[in-house]
Amino acid sequence: MSNVTGSFQLMKSLNRSLVLNKIRSAGAVSRAAIAKETKLTPPTVTNIVNELIESNLVRESEMGTSKGGRKPVLLTINDQEFFIIGLDVGARKIRGVLTDLNAKELVADHAALYQDISADQLTERMTQMIEDLIQSAGVERTQVVGVGVGMHGIVDHEQGVARFAPTYHLKEIPIKEQLETAVKLPVFVENDAKAMALGELWFGAGRGCDNLIAVNIGVGIGAGIIFNNRLYHGHNAVAGELGHTIIDINGSPCSCGSFGCLQTVAGGDSIAERAARELASGRESLLREKIAGKDEINGEIVYECALAGDQLCIDILQETGRYLGVGMTNVINLMNPAKLIIGGGVSKAGDFILGPLQDVVSQRALTDEVKQTNISTAELQEHATVIGAVTIVLADLFTPDLLNAK
Repeated sequence: MSNVTGSFQLMKSLNRSLVLNKIRSAGAVSRAAIAKETKLTPPTVTNIVNELIESNLVRESEMGTSKGGRKPVLLTINDQEFFIIGLDVGARKIRGVLTDLNAKELVADHAALYQDISADQLTERMTQMIEDLIQSAGVERTQVVGVGVGMHGIVDHEQGVARFAPTYHLKEIPIKEQLETAVKLPVFVENDAKAMALGELWFGAGRGCDNLIAVNIGVGIGAGIIFNNRLYHGHNAVAGELGHTIIDINGSPCSCGSFGCLQTVAGGDSIAERAARELASGRESLLREKIAGKDEINGEIVYECALAGDQLCIDILQETGRYLGVGMTNVINLMNPAKLIIGGGVSKAGDFILGPLQDVVSQRALTDEVKQTNISTAELQEHATVIGAVTIVLADLFTPDLLNAK
């Protein structure tokens, strides 16, 4: 009997999400159209819609066009009544937003993070940012549907635990448990690149594409894989750790403990390290005028000098692009996505990196068709992961099946 009850409750929940997502994707739709397109019975749709209206998630709007008889009442998502918080926990800073149910940003915040931060200090930073966002927006806590966290490193999305955050050398951080206890809201935790992929799928360059890979290139390099419109995690949630694929067995040490990872030659820190080595060898560059010491070099300064025509900085960014091209060619040959989306801080270097990257793919990918794989930059740009964190909550509300692929 308990199994039957459980199955009934699951069906009711799935049907509820099915109706909600149909209203969300349509913008405005009638009860009759929902029943026709979802294959649910009209009484089932009516019951679910009544529940959604009672909970203020859905509202009735203007009348639709009549095809004979009374004009149908259209249903829309009540996007101004409820809100979502998204956090992007990166290798250098945490970024947060509070949005409506259409992922429209209402307030935003950010704070620096330091490499010697403890696990408790990290979750305390997240907690404080959540509280600050709620206060800044002037909304009631009961209006916040949930909190999504895009966390760098290896994440157990089912348990809400950061298994390994390599930049901070932290393991087994119970983010979901600690945040839910502190802020009294549902919390969903996902890897940052996977969150970025969801954000681009729903609101960015991936709209309308069921099979894509979004690559987040910052200090680290991660990928979110969407196949058949579902987020792929892998058996142990490690799928997409592109930055820790090894391209040189005799290469430099990586923060993960291995050697020669793609991250060591194409991540954000490798750009600064390469520039510092070239300056130390006596190479002339505009960088000398911009910095007081090698510790001040970062990817943004290298990019600025490249824009000013500095040959050293142009060479460094183009070499980074070629390394990334090797990594992307491996991904394309292995997974054959319809679209590859490049995001993260390093992607801001634009054609200095994307040109060489695409050149390598067009030369090295397996077939003529694969060489023409659609490669574009993230439409959400630097907001891709934090909006992706918001999308984690939206996906659980509207399309829970999207999050559960292994």
